[in-house]
Amino acid sequence: MKEHRVGIIMNGVTGRMGTNQHLIRSICAIRNEGGLQVSPDEVIMPDPILVGRNENKLQKLAEMTGITNYTTDLNKCLADDQYQIYFDSQTTNLRAEGVRKAIAAKKAIYCEKPTSADLATAVALYEEATAAGLKNGVVQDKLWLPGLLKLQDLIKTGFFGEILSVRGEFGYWVYEGENEPLQRPSWNYRKDEGGGIIIDMLCHWRYMIDNIFGKVKSISNLGATHVRTRWDENGQPYEADTDDSAYSTMELENGVIVHINSSWCVRPRRDDLLVLQVDGTRGSAYAGLRKCLVQPRQVTPREVWNPDVDRTKNLYEDWMEVPETRNYDNAFKIQWELFLRHVVLDEPFRWNLLEGAKGVQLAELALASWAERRWLDIPSIG
Repeated sequence: MKEHRVGIIMNGVTGRMGTNQHLIRSICAIRNEGGLQVSPDEVIMPDPILVGRNENKLQKLAEMTGITNYTTDLNKCLADDQYQIYFDSQTTNLRAEGVRKAIAAKKAIYCEKPTSADLATAVALYEEATAAGLKNGVVQDKLWLPGLLKLQDLIKTGFFGEILSVRGEFGYWVYEGENEPLQRPSWNYRKDEGGGIIIDMLCHWRYMIDNIFGKVKSISNLGATHVRTRWDENGQPYEADTDDSAYSTMELENGVIVHINSSWCVRPRRDDLLVLQVDGTRGSAYAGLRKCLVQPRQVTPREVWNPDVDRTKNLYEDWMEVPETRNYDNAFKIQWELFLRHVVLDEPFRWNLLEGAKGVQLAELALASWAERRWLDIPSIG
């Protein structure tokens, strides 16, 4: 068996997403499976080193995962030829510096989004990596969620006919931190540390919309800071100075209208933390993270609105669940495997740093739309 060992510098993996999704459920999972099998006699084996600023956190993470290599010295790792890939899941305001160091060290780049807090830097990172001849990619995990994969299958088969609109709801109640433990780090609500739900989630919505429904043409966005006072990890109160909710309407080049509400200040009464309803001339679908339900035109009931009479029919009754016809792996792991194949086997990988920059562009224009209280067109980049 031929083994391609791939050294990976994993910077910032002591954070929630870095630990759970990227390290444990992706890289460790691939290693535990004996590597990524790419042919009957060929396997790719990721060999990570954990990098961060807090040695105690790194040590605990190493003990928990069995990944024995860790360090606080990023520069030393970058100078080591045994590491071919640099991965970054630090906070947004630290990402560009880490990626630029990795570009100078001639590493392949794979990083979380947003790739930067501003479009100019995000585009520059793509241009610098490309000019250096480096393979590069950005995490766009939601494309491989089971619910959205089922939705994509429906689109490919023509189930919807002409798609008319997409309605999305995302979010949950994030504890303020006064009486209950935080679910999200306090920097999410501090502007100078790269916080804000618009820069966080609009990057997701851009790649999700572009890849599934059509290219975004224009946006109208209203943001809000609904909860002004929060408490940090040390129990100290502080004033949240960036957005915790966004109400975004987008027009696509194909005429589809997309509206998505994103909020950390909502108590969901829906099927999942993210749900999308897609309405078409021949049918509709309602997708969450894992499940997808449909209502074809043939079984669409004739509704009559009468607010003076209690409903006797449940609106959920005429929806059917899309069956699971395959095994669905972790979405982050699937994209990691694609990027590893890209680096080792030179297979195509279209989710590069330019795609990440498009997400930053949408977030930046959403913030501008809110400030200027008007629709804004999406210029072409790259």
